[in-house]
Amino acid sequence: MFLACMMASMMAHAQEVDKEKVQTQAEAAAEALKDLKKVDTGDQIWKFTGVTGLNAAATSLSNWAAGGNDNVNGVLFGRMRLLYHKDKIAWDSNLDLEYGMSYIDQPHDKVQKSSDRIKLNTKVGYEFAKKWYATALVGFNTQFALGRSYEGKGDDNPIISKFMAPAYTDVSVGVDWKPNDIISVYASPIAGRFTTVAVSDAMNREYRDLYPEEGGIERVLKEKYAVWKYDDNDNKDYSMNTRAELGFSVKAALNYSIKDLKITSTLGLYTPYAYDKKEINIYKNDPEKTPVYRYRDNNRRIGNFDVDWDVALSYQLFKCLQMTFSTSMKYYNGVMIADKDGNEAERVQFKTILGVGVGYNF
Repeated sequence: MFLACMMASMMAHAQEVDKEKVQTQAEAAAEALKDLKKVDTGDQIWKFTGVTGLNAAATSLSNWAAGGNDNVNGVLFGRMRLLYHKDKIAWDSNLDLEYGMSYIDQPHDKVQKSSDRIKLNTKVGYEFAKKWYATALVGFNTQFALGRSYEGKGDDNPIISKFMAPAYTDVSVGVDWKPNDIISVYASPIAGRFTTVAVSDAMNREYRDLYPEEGGIERVLKEKYAVWKYDDNDNKDYSMNTRAELGFSVKAALNYSIKDLKITSTLGLYTPYAYDKKEINIYKNDPEKTPVYRYRDNNRRIGNFDVDWDVALSYQLFKCLQMTFSTSMKYYNGVMIADKDGNEAERVQFKTILGVGVGYNF
């Protein structure tokens, strides 16, 4: 009887100890669950993604019946995106950089620029309805280095562009639709566009002898990118460095990644609120020529859209090898482009790059 009582007492005490341990563990688990609920397990507040790399290609020919020249091409690029999203505030910035050179084994113009771009867009918005944001946007677009039309004249090749000539600056407010972090569509009825052609006095002096009849390199570039205005006598005034416009803008962006494939695309459309009905005869001082009438604003009228469309695909092979494909299409009213016969007109600009090189997706 004594032994039985002792055994029963020990078992009861053990059960009480186990019960206390279980209760303590349950309380600890409950506290941990409360702390876990306080942690934001949703999307990150800051996201930084992008792709950067160097594409290169070389071609060697020997007794090649179809013709051609040995050449080496290289393009260095970087496309980055920084996204901030917390509560009702969203801030989205994109930076696109690209520069390429080619070496061609030929008697003239052996080294040529093949690609050149600086493109920055940043916008901040406040969510006033689900997935809809009241947004302010600033964009900037220019290039790194001097651009030439390669005509076999070496240093006397015509200069067609440079850093800040042209430069396009967009400032606008509008509405942004962001269903997710992949797609966004922005529309602004109050969009300002500033087209700048800035040429230093030193550059004007350096290239003074190349353009004596045209009035210097500054006037050549201002004429090309329509940075001028008519005075009261219908004569062109080149005194300003920036043409300012107010108009309507639409911008769309796609940033998508699936495993090792990254797809980015941006589309920009802009039309100014301008419609000057007064036409002028560009040959009014030459009665022997047939009259040709054009609008005063160099065809920059509402409904005539400037177009910027870029698409880039990159695929990561192994850890450092990368395949890229990119296209750019542009069309700007008032920007005159000469064909091989020297005839100038507004034309669609198109560029495609397909390359294999070293790169990194992040």
